[in-house]
Amino acid sequence: MALPQRTRRLPPSRCNFTFSDCLQLVKPKVTGLSLLTAAAGYRLGSTAAPDLGKFLGTVFCTFLAAAGGSVLNQYLDRNTDSLMSRTASRPLPALRMSPGRVLIAGVILSISATVYLGVWVNSLASLLAGLTLLIYLGAYTPLKRRTPLSTWIGAVAGALPPLIGWTAAGGDLDIRALSLWTILFFWQVPHFLAIAWIRREEYAKAGLRVLTTLDPTGTRTSRQILLHSCLLAAASLVPYWTGLSGLWYLLAAGLLGLTFIVCAILLGHPLSEGRARLILKAGVIYLPCLLIAMVIDRV
Repeated sequence: MALPQRTRRLPPSRCNFTFSDCLQLVKPKVTGLSLLTAAAGYRLGSTAAPDLGKFLGTVFCTFLAAAGGSVLNQYLDRNTDSLMSRTASRPLPALRMSPGRVLIAGVILSISATVYLGVWVNSLASLLAGLTLLIYLGAYTPLKRRTPLSTWIGAVAGALPPLIGWTAAGGDLDIRALSLWTILFFWQVPHFLAIAWIRREEYAKAGLRVLTTLDPTGTRTSRQILLHSCLLAAASLVPYWTGLSGLWYLLAAGLLGLTFIVCAILLGHPLSEGRARLILKAGVIYLPCLLIAMVIDRV
């Protein structure tokens, strides 16, 4: 869907941005999730007492990568963002920042993250950070306007930060590491679809071809949320069977998974914004609790 001509050529920015604008570019909530999962991945991938210097370096570089991806994503999406009330006040569509400067900042952050990881940590962690940025910016961002499959492609990238932490700690990319990636992958789909249902009218206005804009009744959306909630619950048990976590984690994962599935069932049909917010809140509680249980059981 072609965007209106008026959104393609934005007048020069006055560059009267504030610290709050910089925070909006970085997206603290998204960046914070990357830091949390990378830190958990590092702790779980450590076979001995964690190296504090390497741990802090990994977390810092993950922050740089997440921030760089967020900045470049907003640069690429600046025209689309101007069409949605939720994002129209962001620095670029609101003309408080120059696109050129934002592009330069995003490139510097992204390159710094991969280079620093390669120098301070190891080449595999650096490669995974670069792969995350490549999938997120090169596939997910442009495909949002073309196919609902972009949600699953974005989930591939979003599930990589724990592997950055895992490999930074010296862990091999084995089935235990894959179990962390799988948990994050399945968690992201219900989380995003809940947001997309709440914002479906804005997404449709902006020409984003996500599942919710092609599903007026919400039937397909609720089915996908329930399906991926069940897959998430199953995936959360794998760390126990691979020896990554013990019995206490298994009990916690089972309880959390069952609760999440119940929330997905309550989502029901017809799908409402209130029910979508329920699954959104459940997901925000579920993931940190699961990771904390996994790390504590590992200690």
